[in-house]
Amino acid sequence: MKTARVAYEGNIFQAAWIKDRLKLSNGKTVAEEEVVWLPPIQPKTCFALGLNYMDHASELEFQAPEEPLVFLKGPNTFIGHRGRTKRPEDVTHMHYECELAVIIGKQAKNVEQSEAYHYVAGYSIANDYAFRDYLENYYRPNLRVKNRDHSTPLGPWFVDASDIKDPMNLRLRTFVNGEKVQEGSTKDMIFGIPRLIEYLSEFMTLHPGDLILTGTPKGTVDTQVGDEVITEIEGLGTLINTIE
Repeated sequence: MKTARVAYEGNIFQAAWIKDRLKLSNGKTVAEEEVVWLPPIQPKTCFALGLNYMDHASELEFQAPEEPLVFLKGPNTFIGHRGRTKRPEDVTHMHYECELAVIIGKQAKNVEQSEAYHYVAGYSIANDYAFRDYLENYYRPNLRVKNRDHSTPLGPWFVDASDIKDPMNLRLRTFVNGEKVQEGSTKDMIFGIPRLIEYLSEFMTLHPGDLILTGTPKGTVDTQVGDEVITEIEGLGTLINTIE
Protein backbone atom coordinates (compact mmCIF):
# COMPACT_ATOMS: atom_id res chain seq x y z
CA MET A 1 0.00 0.00 0.00
CA LYS A 2 1.13 3.55 -0.79
CA THR A 3 0.14 6.42 1.47
CA ALA A 4 0.99 10.12 1.56
CA ARG A 5 0.71 13.06 3.95
CA VAL A 6 -0.82 16.22 2.53
CA ALA A 7 -2.13 19.57 3.69
CA TYR A 8 -5.58 20.59 2.45
CA GLU A 9 -7.67 23.56 3.57
CA GLY A 10 -5.56 24.08 6.65
CA ASN A 11 -5.55 20.48 7.86
CA ILE A 12 -3.14 17.56 7.47
CA PHE A 13 -4.43 14.25 6.14
CA GLN A 14 -3.23 10.81 5.22
CA ALA A 15 -4.00 10.16 1.57
CA ALA A 16 -4.10 7.30 -0.90
CA TRP A 17 -4.08 7.30 -4.72
CA ILE A 18 -7.38 6.06 -6.14
CA LYS A 19 -8.43 6.41 -9.79
CA ASP A 20 -6.15 9.37 -10.59
CA ARG A 21 -7.22 11.27 -7.45
CA LEU A 22 -6.13 11.55 -3.88
CA LYS A 23 -8.52 10.13 -1.32
CA LEU A 24 -8.04 11.88 2.00
CA SER A 25 -8.45 10.17 5.36
CA ASN A 26 -11.72 12.13 5.88
CA GLY A 27 -13.18 10.45 2.78
CA LYS A 28 -12.92 13.46 0.45
CA THR A 29 -11.27 13.04 -2.96
CA VAL A 30 -9.19 15.85 -4.48
CA ALA A 31 -6.82 16.43 -7.38
CA GLU A 32 -3.12 16.26 -6.53
CA GLU A 33 -2.72 19.93 -7.51
CA GLU A 34 -5.18 20.96 -4.78
CA VAL A 35 -2.96 19.85 -1.91
CA VAL A 36 0.44 20.69 -0.48
CA TRP A 37 2.47 17.50 -0.37
CA LEU A 38 4.33 16.85 2.88
CA PRO A 39 7.01 14.24 3.60
CA PRO A 40 5.11 10.93 3.96
CA ILE A 41 6.45 10.55 7.51
CA GLN A 42 7.79 12.98 10.08
CA PRO A 43 11.38 11.72 10.30
CA LYS A 44 12.93 11.26 13.71
CA THR A 45 16.64 10.50 13.61
CA CYS A 46 17.85 10.48 10.01
CA PHE A 47 21.01 8.58 9.13
CA ALA A 48 22.47 9.26 5.70
CA LEU A 49 25.21 7.40 3.86
CA GLY A 50 28.13 8.94 2.05
CA LEU A 51 29.95 7.10 -0.74
CA ASN A 52 27.74 4.01 -0.54
CA TYR A 53 27.94 3.25 -4.27
CA MET A 54 31.32 2.34 -5.72
CA ASP A 55 30.72 4.20 -8.99
CA HIS A 56 29.75 7.39 -7.11
CA ALA A 57 32.88 7.20 -4.94
CA SER A 58 34.98 6.88 -8.11
CA GLU A 59 33.07 9.74 -9.73
CA LEU A 60 34.07 12.02 -6.83
CA GLU A 61 37.63 10.62 -6.76
CA PHE A 62 37.20 9.29 -3.23
CA GLN A 63 38.32 5.92 -1.92
CA ALA A 64 35.38 3.67 -1.10
CA PRO A 65 34.87 3.43 2.69
CA GLU A 66 35.75 0.24 4.57
CA GLU A 67 32.81 0.71 6.92
CA PRO A 68 29.61 2.76 6.51
CA LEU A 69 30.27 6.50 6.33
CA VAL A 70 27.24 7.83 8.21
CA PHE A 71 26.16 11.37 9.03
CA LEU A 72 23.01 12.84 10.56
CA LYS A 73 20.40 15.15 9.05
CA GLY A 74 18.04 17.48 10.87
CA PRO A 75 14.25 17.60 10.40
CA ASN A 76 14.59 21.10 8.89
CA THR A 77 15.98 19.59 5.71
CA PHE A 78 12.87 17.69 4.61
CA ILE A 79 10.15 18.91 2.25
CA GLY A 80 7.50 17.09 0.26
CA HIS A 81 6.75 16.21 -3.34
CA ARG A 82 6.53 19.24 -5.67
CA GLY A 83 8.40 21.35 -3.12
CA ARG A 84 11.01 23.97 -3.91
CA THR A 85 14.65 23.95 -2.85
CA LYS A 86 16.75 27.11 -2.76
CA ARG A 87 20.15 27.32 -4.43
CA PRO A 88 22.35 29.61 -2.29
CA GLU A 89 23.79 32.60 -4.14
CA ASP A 90 27.37 31.68 -3.23
CA VAL A 91 27.17 28.08 -4.46
CA THR A 92 28.78 27.05 -7.75
CA HIS A 93 27.99 23.31 -7.60
CA MET A 94 24.68 21.98 -6.27
CA HIS A 95 23.62 18.51 -7.31
CA TYR A 96 20.76 16.07 -6.67
CA GLU A 97 21.16 12.61 -5.15
CA CYS A 98 18.43 10.04 -5.79
CA GLU A 99 18.36 7.73 -2.75
CA LEU A 100 16.31 4.86 -1.40
CA ALA A 101 14.94 5.89 2.01
CA VAL A 102 14.46 3.07 4.52
CA ILE A 103 11.86 3.70 7.24
CA ILE A 104 12.32 1.88 10.55
CA GLY A 105 9.12 0.37 11.95
CA LYS A 106 10.01 -0.89 15.41
CA GLN A 107 12.69 -0.52 18.05
CA ALA A 108 15.92 -2.18 17.01
CA LYS A 109 19.04 -2.97 19.05
CA ASN A 110 21.85 -5.42 18.21
CA VAL A 111 20.01 -6.67 15.14
CA GLU A 112 21.64 -9.37 13.01
CA GLN A 113 21.59 -8.96 9.24
CA SER A 114 19.41 -12.04 8.85
CA GLU A 115 16.69 -10.36 10.94
CA ALA A 116 17.10 -6.80 9.69
CA TYR A 117 14.14 -6.61 7.32
CA HIS A 118 11.76 -7.41 10.20
CA TYR A 119 12.51 -3.90 11.50
CA VAL A 120 11.69 -2.09 8.25
CA ALA A 121 8.21 -0.55 7.96
CA GLY A 122 8.55 0.76 4.44
CA TYR A 123 10.39 2.78 1.85
CA SER A 124 10.31 6.14 0.12
CA ILE A 125 12.34 8.28 -2.29
CA ALA A 126 14.74 10.97 -1.11
CA ASN A 127 16.54 13.59 -3.19
CA ASP A 128 19.36 14.61 -0.88
CA TYR A 129 20.88 17.70 -2.49
CA ALA A 130 24.59 18.35 -1.91
CA PHE A 131 26.22 21.78 -1.93
CA ARG A 132 29.75 20.86 -2.98
CA ASP A 133 31.24 24.30 -2.29
CA TYR A 134 30.97 23.55 1.41
CA LEU A 135 32.86 20.25 1.19
CA GLU A 136 35.89 20.33 3.45
CA ASN A 137 37.57 16.91 3.59
CA TYR A 138 37.14 13.15 3.29
CA TYR A 139 34.96 13.08 6.39
CA ARG A 140 32.20 14.76 4.54
CA PRO A 141 29.40 15.62 4.19
CA ASN A 142 29.58 18.26 6.89
CA LEU A 143 26.66 20.26 8.24
CA ARG A 144 26.57 22.89 5.52
CA VAL A 145 26.81 20.34 2.71
CA LYS A 146 23.81 18.31 3.82
CA ASN A 147 21.69 20.19 6.36
CA ARG A 148 20.37 23.31 4.67
CA ASP A 149 16.66 24.07 5.06
CA HIS A 150 14.38 22.28 2.57
CA SER A 151 17.35 20.59 0.88
CA THR A 152 15.92 17.05 0.93
CA PRO A 153 12.64 16.33 -0.84
CA LEU A 154 11.09 13.11 0.48
CA GLY A 155 8.15 11.18 -0.92
CA PRO A 156 5.65 11.25 -2.44
CA TRP A 157 4.70 7.92 -0.89
CA PHE A 158 5.29 5.74 2.10
CA VAL A 159 5.36 2.28 0.51
CA ASP A 160 4.80 -0.69 2.81
CA ALA A 161 7.81 -3.00 3.05
CA SER A 162 5.60 -5.98 2.10
CA ASP A 163 5.00 -4.36 -1.31
CA ILE A 164 8.70 -4.32 -2.25
CA LYS A 165 9.89 -7.83 -3.03
CA ASP A 166 13.61 -7.03 -3.21
CA PRO A 167 14.71 -3.55 -2.08
CA MET A 168 18.27 -4.44 -3.03
CA ASN A 169 17.37 -4.70 -6.71
CA LEU A 170 15.52 -1.49 -7.59
CA ARG A 171 16.31 0.84 -10.46
CA LEU A 172 16.97 4.51 -9.63
CA ARG A 173 16.76 7.33 -12.19
CA THR A 174 17.01 11.12 -12.16
CA PHE A 175 15.83 13.56 -14.82
CA VAL A 176 16.65 17.27 -15.04
CA ASN A 177 14.24 19.22 -17.23
CA GLY A 178 13.18 15.96 -18.87
CA GLU A 179 16.70 14.72 -19.64
CA LYS A 180 17.90 11.54 -17.95
CA VAL A 181 21.10 12.31 -16.07
CA GLN A 182 21.43 9.49 -13.54
CA GLU A 183 20.65 5.79 -13.55
CA GLY A 184 21.67 2.98 -11.24
CA SER A 185 20.46 0.12 -9.09
CA THR A 186 20.29 -0.49 -5.37
CA LYS A 187 22.06 -3.80 -6.00
CA ASP A 188 25.25 -1.77 -6.41
CA MET A 189 25.32 -0.45 -2.84
CA ILE A 190 28.58 -1.11 -1.00
CA PHE A 191 26.71 -1.65 2.26
CA GLY A 192 23.21 -3.06 1.81
CA ILE A 193 20.18 -2.42 3.98
CA PRO A 194 20.68 -5.42 6.32
CA ARG A 195 24.30 -4.44 6.96
CA LEU A 196 23.36 -0.82 7.65
CA ILE A 197 20.71 -1.81 10.19
CA GLU A 198 23.11 -4.22 11.85
CA TYR A 199 25.87 -1.61 11.94
CA LEU A 200 23.75 1.20 13.37
CA SER A 201 21.96 -0.97 15.92
CA GLU A 202 25.29 -2.24 17.27
CA PHE A 203 25.93 1.00 19.13
CA MET A 204 22.58 2.79 19.31
CA THR A 205 18.89 1.97 19.46
CA LEU A 206 16.83 2.61 16.34
CA HIS A 207 13.22 3.72 16.80
CA PRO A 208 10.03 3.77 14.71
CA GLY A 209 10.16 6.71 12.34
CA ASP A 210 13.95 6.73 12.06
CA LEU A 211 15.13 7.06 8.49
CA ILE A 212 18.15 5.67 6.64
CA LEU A 213 19.12 7.35 3.36
CA THR A 214 21.21 4.75 1.59
CA GLY A 215 23.34 6.81 -0.83
CA THR A 216 23.29 7.53 -4.53
CA PRO A 217 24.91 6.09 -7.69
CA LYS A 218 27.04 8.03 -10.16
CA GLY A 219 25.63 10.67 -12.49
CA THR A 220 25.43 13.74 -10.25
CA VAL A 221 25.73 17.02 -12.15
CA ASP A 222 25.29 20.68 -11.28
CA THR A 223 21.78 22.12 -11.32
CA GLN A 224 20.53 25.67 -11.76
CA VAL A 225 17.71 27.92 -10.61
CA GLY A 226 14.51 26.97 -12.41
CA ASP A 227 15.49 23.35 -13.05
CA GLU A 228 12.86 20.69 -12.48
CA VAL A 229 14.46 17.61 -10.93
CA ILE A 230 12.59 14.31 -11.01
CA THR A 231 13.86 11.33 -9.04
CA GLU A 232 12.35 7.88 -9.55
CA ILE A 233 12.80 4.53 -7.84
CA GLU A 234 11.23 1.38 -9.20
CA GLY A 235 8.06 0.52 -7.30
CA LEU A 236 8.11 3.70 -5.20
CA GLY A 237 6.92 6.36 -7.62
CA THR A 238 8.18 9.72 -8.86
CA LEU A 239 9.37 12.64 -6.73
CA ILE A 240 9.36 16.12 -8.31
CA ASN A 241 11.29 19.16 -7.06
CA THR A 242 12.10 22.62 -8.43
CA ILE A 243 15.20 24.68 -7.69
CA GLU A 244 14.68 28.36 -6.93
